[in-house]
This record gives sequence, C-alpha cells and structure tokens, in this order.
Amino acid sequence: MKISVVTVVRNNVEHIAETIRSVLDQNYPELEYIVIDGASTDGTVDVVRSFGDRIAQFVSEPDRSLYDAMNKGIARATGDVVGMINSGDRYLPGALELVAKSFAGHSLDDTIFWGDVQYEFLGRVKGFRPHNLKRGAFAPHPSMFVPKRIYDRIGVYDISLRFLGDYDFMYRAINHHGLKPLYVPELVAFYREGGLSDRNIVPCLKDELTVKLRYGQSPLIARTVYMLKLIKNLRRILLANR
Repeated sequence: MKISVVTVVRNNVEHIAETIRSVLDQNYPELEYIVIDGASTDGTVDVVRSFGDRIAQFVSEPDRSLYDAMNKGIARATGDVVGMINSGDRYLPGALELVAKSFAGHSLDDTIFWGDVQYEFLGRVKGFRPHNLKRGAFAPHPSMFVPKRIYDRIGVYDISLRFLGDYDFMYRAINHHGLKPLYVPELVAFYREGGLSDRNIVPCLKDELTVKLRYGQSPLIARTVYMLKLIKNLRRILLANR
C-alpha cells in the first residue's frame, strides 16, 4: 500500500525537522512525503530543503488558510491512503506500518482509519468512540488516514471554516456519507498542544456548532452542547485571552 503523508507548515523552524524525521524514520517502503509551506520567512524553508529528495514534493507559497494548504497537499498525493501530520506534531514509531496492516482486508472505498494520539499535556486521547458519533465527537486529526479515492469522492477540507475544517470533513464522512471508521486502539501520533485551535477555543466551538447545524443535528441539542462547552472551557478561554 502506498501511503502519502502531508505536512503543512508556516514559520515553525523550531519543530519542523522533528516532524519530518518522524515521517522519514518510519522507513516505510512505499512512502510519498509532501510538505506544503505557507511562504515561511524564519528559516523553515532551508530546513525542509536540507532533507533533499527524501521529500517527494515541496511547495512554498502563500495560501489562504491552513486547510487550503492541506488541500494542496491532498491534490498532489498519489498514494492509496493519505495521512496529515502538521509541523510540531509527529508520528510514533511503526505508525505507517500499523496503518497499512490495519487496512488489509478493508475496502478503500468506504473506510477511514483512526488511532489514538498522545497529547503533550493532556495525555493519551482515545480515537473513535462509537457512542459519540451522532453527537459529533471524533478522533484527533493526526491519527486519521483517508483513502485518496474517498477525498476524490466526497471532497476535501472546507476552507470557509478557519479552525475546524478537519472536523467538518470527519462529520460529513461519517454522519452524512455513512463511511465506516476503522479504529485501532494503538498510539499513532504525538500532538503538541498550544497550536491554532488551542489558542482560539471560542471560534473553534462556533465552527463546531456551524458543522452540526449544517448536517442536520437538532438546533436545540447543538446549541445546548455549545453553551455547556463554553462553560466547561471558561478557564482556558480566559487564560488564552490574557
């Protein structure tokens, strides 16, 4: 199975090499690695280029958003399956081999892989929880691997959603198109907290509400959950706005 991995980065010279090494050190034989840079000015481009032709495709140019950059990577991918690991995050050893073995015997027409993710401070976050599907709870994005033909069929990330385009894709894939989760309770990736979504909790919750209403969730339930999450995250919101 050929696996394409896409890394999106902009001005993250401190962590980009760690992310790249975590992909290349998988030593997976059929890997296509694509790095999409948003016209970085801090030395990130030089770090990426230092890996030479071990990176199959490298693009450095302005983009409209994080999800626009991701979509560029998906458009360039030629693998059977596509994984996304953003700069600052990293795959754990054996992740790609686990993905390939897990897909064996499953259709690439209607199946999406999720695993578990180790958060920097929060700890281990489990992947798919079936009882949470209808209310819209999904596994962390770094653990998701999607067959390319699914992206071709149902579309990629909605760039009108600045913070939760990945959430929209997951919700649409499972609850609208009826695709099947292939969940393996193994650690796949490390997630470095403090990124874009962690710094914008309220906008993220608003995007989540937009997605739920877009795909037909009860407005009463969706808005009630939104308010409860605002209350639950009040301390984090106040700290982020200091």
